[in-house]
Amino acid sequence: MREALRAARAEGAFKQAVIQKLTHENALLKRLKFAAQSERFNAEQKSLLDETLDSDLAAVAAEIEALQPSRAAGERQQPRREKLPAHLPRRDVRDEPESTTCGCGQAMQRIGEDVAEKLDYQPGVFTVERHIRGKWVCKCCERIVQAPVAPHIIDKGLPTTGLLAQVLVAKYLDHLPLYRQEAIFERAGHAIARSTLAQWVGECGVQLQPLVDALAAELRRQPVLHADETPVAMLKPGQGKTHRAYLWSYCSTQFSPLQAVVFDFVDSRGGQHARDFLRLPGTPSKPAWQGKLVCDDFAGYRACFEMGVTEVGCMAHARRKFHELWANHGSQVGEQALSFFGKLYEVERAAANADSQARLEARRAARPLADALNQWLRQQRQRVPDGSTTARAIDYSLKRWAALTRYLDDGDLPVDNNWVENRIRPIALGRQNWLFAGSLRAGKRAAAVMSLIHSAKLNGLDPYTYLRSVLERLPTQRASQIFELLPFHP
Repeated sequence: MREALRAARAEGAFKQAVIQKLTHENALLKRLKFAAQSERFNAEQKSLLDETLDSDLAAVAAEIEALQPSRAAGERQQPRREKLPAHLPRRDVRDEPESTTCGCGQAMQRIGEDVAEKLDYQPGVFTVERHIRGKWVCKCCERIVQAPVAPHIIDKGLPTTGLLAQVLVAKYLDHLPLYRQEAIFERAGHAIARSTLAQWVGECGVQLQPLVDALAAELRRQPVLHADETPVAMLKPGQGKTHRAYLWSYCSTQFSPLQAVVFDFVDSRGGQHARDFLRLPGTPSKPAWQGKLVCDDFAGYRACFEMGVTEVGCMAHARRKFHELWANHGSQVGEQALSFFGKLYEVERAAANADSQARLEARRAARPLADALNQWLRQQRQRVPDGSTTARAIDYSLKRWAALTRYLDDGDLPVDNNWVENRIRPIALGRQNWLFAGSLRAGKRAAAVMSLIHSAKLNGLDPYTYLRSVLERLPTQRASQIFELLPFHP
């Protein structure tokens, strides 16, 4: 009993510390929301900042509520909202008890019903779902029976899971900021304030995070991973300026039976972020990932290789150096190097759809070609001066030759890092629409939702349909079985 009491006190102290931290963050966000009124932003920047702060406030409130002791139903603050417009079409969803026969054998009589309305949306059309729960009474036993309220991703929330999925997919896949969605919804017949949309986004982000954590855990079980990073501007509201943050991308290879990608938004390009994601150097409870990492020559990955991770180079990066020589200067060295690389890639294209063993045999046959390229590079290096553009292009390949050619001895390794670059390219293009991330929390929320959406696309799923299904099932899904909601799960 003493041990249980000690553990309960420790857990309570931990929760209280987290609540205090979140309460402090909540106060800072509220201060920033009002302080931002006096800062110089253009109309679009101001709108994006407001919706980010509203989403963050809703997310912090949801996390605080999850940590606080549950309150009685009567003590909970009832949400106040305006009635949905009468002109919107209604669709009744009736929920009745499984049996209307009382335990005494008498048939129960219907004495009334409770009606809850939820707003649904299909592209261009709003409808209202009327959830009708009939009340049944047994006069003999004076007993009332009613179907329970179905659990929802936002407790007592107004939107259906379809509307929530639409908002999330439009924001994080189609890159439509909430102020643009607000205008779209108004044209469809019902205006939804962007502050309300932001609250929905923030609460959904908190609810979806355990699923993203499970997705990252599954990804770390893969023996080969791609990694890459791209810069994203992140706003510093207190200064009215942005600074460079980074969106890191980790994904399985195109040859892996498990197709997944996880994005990690962080405030710098430090290599520690990659080590944190890969659980390096590892602990007994969180063992380190010890697989093969396909990446470019960024120095931030080097510490990973010193901790047991095997480096796999990107042949496309090596080729790109010589393509720049040829395209910009008409270099004959660049042109000849491109010829070598082209033959190596011809082997890859021919074996792209083969199994691992067939691909390995094709690559072993290409080993003499790679050796010839290595010898030719060494000869050319002796003919060019140190520090020249040609020398730097050659040195890039020669210094990383072992990593660049590691794929020749393993049929499961990719020849380059283009697979992950293609995953991150749509997000890089989306920066033109959303300009910047409003906060670190907003960036992490965006990375989490985009991880689910793009993993669904990798598995041939429609992102909207997948996300709607997840939001419907998540409230009743056991934490120990959360992996069943992942997009590659049957």
